[in-house]
Amino acid sequence: MKSLKSSLIILGSLGLLFLGACSNGNQAANTENSPATSIAKTKAPSVSTSPTTKTEEKHGESHGGQVVETGSYHLEFVPEKEATATHLDLYVLKGENHQTVPDAKVTAQIQLPDGKQKIVAFTYDANDKHYTTKLTEKATGQYQVKVTADVKGEKVNGRFTFNQ
Repeated sequence: MKSLKSSLIILGSLGLLFLGACSNGNQAANTENSPATSIAKTKAPSVSTSPTTKTEEKHGESHGGQVVETGSYHLEFVPEKEATATHLDLYVLKGENHQTVPDAKVTAQIQLPDGKQKIVAFTYDANDKHYTTKLTEKATGQYQVKVTADVKGEKVNGRFTFNQ
C-alpha cells in the first residue's frame, strides 16, 4: 500500500514538473517573437502603431506613423521607402497641445536586419515642422529603431520598428 502511494506521488510530481516546463517554454517563445515586445520595453505609458492614414485624433493630427507618449512628449515615427533610400520622419511634440519642439538634438540607433548597428542624426525641417533623415541600407527584414531626443538637456526616448 505504501509503495502504491509513493508511486502515485512520484508520478504526480513528474507530471506537474513536465507541465510546468512545457508552459514556461511556450510563454518565452511567444513573447520573444512578438514585434510589440521591443516597443513595450520603452518607458512610454502608451504606444500606438495602428494609424495608417492621416486622421484627427484627441492628440492632434496623426501622420500615419507609430506613436510613443513619454512623459509630456509625443513622438511619432514615420518611415517611407523611396527608390534609393528609406526616408525617416520624426515628429517631436510637447504638452497637451502638442507644440512642435524645433530645437532638439535627435539621433537614432538602428539595428539592421542582419544585427549590425547604425547611428544616424536627424535634422529639423522648419517648413514641415519635423525631424528627418535618410537610411540608405536596403536589406530586407525588420529594422529596430531607438530614437533619442535631447531637448535642452532633457532626454526623450522612443523605440520603433519597421519592415523593408
